[in-house]
Amino acid sequence: MFKVTEKNFKFGTDVLSKGIYINEPATNPEATPIYMTTAFNVEDLDDLQKRYDEHGFCYNRNRNPNRSALVELMSYAEHGEDSIICSSGMAAISTAIISNLKQGDHIVSDMTLYGETIDIFTRVLEHFGVETTFVDFTDTECIKAAIQPNTRILYTETVSNPMITVPNLKEIADIAHNNNAIFIVDNTFMTCVQCRPLDFGADIVVNSLTKFANGHSDAVCGSATGKMSLIKKAYELQVLLGTQADPFSCWLVQRGFRTIELRLKQQAKNGEALAKALEKSPYVLKVNHPSLINHPQHKLAMEQFNGFGGMLSVELPEDRDKMNKFMRSLSFAHYAMTLGGYRTTLSYPVMSSHYDVPKEERLKMGITDGLLRVSCGIEDTDDLVNDFLNALEIAYK
Repeated sequence: MFKVTEKNFKFGTDVLSKGIYINEPATNPEATPIYMTTAFNVEDLDDLQKRYDEHGFCYNRNRNPNRSALVELMSYAEHGEDSIICSSGMAAISTAIISNLKQGDHIVSDMTLYGETIDIFTRVLEHFGVETTFVDFTDTECIKAAIQPNTRILYTETVSNPMITVPNLKEIADIAHNNNAIFIVDNTFMTCVQCRPLDFGADIVVNSLTKFANGHSDAVCGSATGKMSLIKKAYELQVLLGTQADPFSCWLVQRGFRTIELRLKQQAKNGEALAKALEKSPYVLKVNHPSLINHPQHKLAMEQFNGFGGMLSVELPEDRDKMNKFMRSLSFAHYAMTLGGYRTTLSYPVMSSHYDVPKEERLKMGITDGLLRVSCGIEDTDDLVNDFLNALEIAYK
């Protein structure tokens, strides 16, 4: 017969629960603790029901304190009602899109986008009966002409990757809403520091928090922010698909986000200085950056952005040996298949972001075999500019 005894357990039992301070938490830590747990202990069924009713913590896939903290931060930063935090930028993009579609729906998308976003439309959604029409989003007449009765989503980026074109967010939002569609904008390149698409009428803004938001190239994470009703649908799908971010990545992004304004100011300063210097170089065919007077959307960028951003692309002669020599001649800027970190990085879209895009389609976007994308870091501006000019001189003279 079972007998109730005093709670004097053996080591093998006690060692499982000693050292847990959940019931006596240290108060007001300077840095947010990391809640690396799959689940949270529940007192009884009444407690469980209360957590359900109040969106409390039960199971990590549903909610976690680190993810909830980042939800609050991103909703504030992007002027949204609510957010979801995802395991990557692509998870945020796909969750936000799929949660607002059904079979037979139609999307109008910018033709110049991150290559894997295009793949979501062409290699995933089309297999489920969702069709996408790609047009130039800098031409609103083209957008209007592409609208169909079943169009449900208009999709673009604040600044396109890697051609650095700038769509008119307010006009496109009006087109979407006049046609009962929602407008989704990827704000990764500009971030909330330099543009808030929701303020221009977008319904959902997505961010790859891996990039500028985190800023330290040590966490993969993403977010979708917007109207409560739309984010609720995205959250419900996220729970089923399991696209949520882990606690440690959320903690890293939250930590990095604290300095985003300081970093972005220097990165934008470096982007503008480098673009203007490279534009004058005899070895450079073309520079794409909104700060340049000859950029097609320069005036729009001045109206729409708070600064011109740290991303640019540079077209060099299509000579692979010289491009290799240029990269090797750089002192501190380096090749990395990411962006938005505190160090300046290069990438080659042909072999990275647009690797799977057919060459004919790439060339329509302007992505030649000589195009390099540059993500400016927070280095001293003169050092950065001189490093690029010196490497060009070595490689191309």
